[in-house]
Amino acid sequence: MVKIGILSFAHMHACSYAACVNQLPNAQLVGIADTRRARGEEMAARFETQLMERDELLAKVDAVIVTSENVKHAKWAVPAAKAGKHVLCEKPIAAGVADGKRIIAACDKAKVKLGIAFPCRYLPPVQRLKSLCDAGNLGGFYAARGTNRGRMPGGWFTVKKLSGGGAVLDHTVHVVDLMRWMMKAEITEVYAEVDRLMHDIESDDCGMLTMTFDNGAFATLDPSWSRPKSYPTWGDVTLQIVGSKGAAAVDGFGQKLDVHDDASRKSSWHYWGSHADLSLIADFVDAIEKDRPFGITGLDGLRALEVALAAYRSAELGRPVKIEEIR
Repeated sequence: MVKIGILSFAHMHACSYAACVNQLPNAQLVGIADTRRARGEEMAARFETQLMERDELLAKVDAVIVTSENVKHAKWAVPAAKAGKHVLCEKPIAAGVADGKRIIAACDKAKVKLGIAFPCRYLPPVQRLKSLCDAGNLGGFYAARGTNRGRMPGGWFTVKKLSGGGAVLDHTVHVVDLMRWMMKAEITEVYAEVDRLMHDIESDDCGMLTMTFDNGAFATLDPSWSRPKSYPTWGDVTLQIVGSKGAAAVDGFGQKLDVHDDASRKSSWHYWGSHADLSLIADFVDAIEKDRPFGITGLDGLRALEVALAAYRSAELGRPVKIEEIR
């Protein structure tokens, strides 16, 4: 039985992860720690666990899930690693490269596992595309196009001193991780336009990235908070890849039913595919139990973060930016 603690319920994904831990037969949600006591007490009651001080919780668990504001990831993850606890960190790994490297170094030094929460890798359509790429069915990679367009989350996500960025940071990292994973290639240069066009918020709500890979391929990405409040779900994740032997496209959340309710006069989407968050948490727990590597590493998180930060630098300077300039 892997004993797990959740550090901060600031991020909306914390509730999903807590529910997933409670569904697993080989994991136990021992407790949570939170800087906001009222929120912590509410979540502890909701998920039938205990609210504890951080150090008390760390003494009782094998691993933690860090779901704080982006800028606070290192403040939670580094002490956990020093206490010898495995860490699953919400994306992005951090709001800046220096903090991302601190988290990686702390986990390496303590010889604990560090995973980054990129649940899109576990979506069945995405995994099917990955298998096609690995089998060489698409041949050499020429180009890719991705989207991650969602609703504006509000709250601390739009406050730069807590999030580190807006939609471009929030939504770039997911699809960049998928592109790197599919093509087994690194992004070397980014050109981006970043703006705030749809919402009265402090941070950006839209952007467009063009990226160059070290294998000669290029890619474009639309990361935005462009979906209206009435949209049936939070957003989308799509990816198209063109190769020398063929092309393929996936809609990561396409396994759904369109449900129309006359009583409420609303439409909604009900998913019938597997639960990506549950697969993510189950895989992390299994890696701890079997003492095997976890597939989504701290370096994966850092490389995705670098691309998002390069996009911001490119938009600021009005020119392409080499990833080396961000490191």
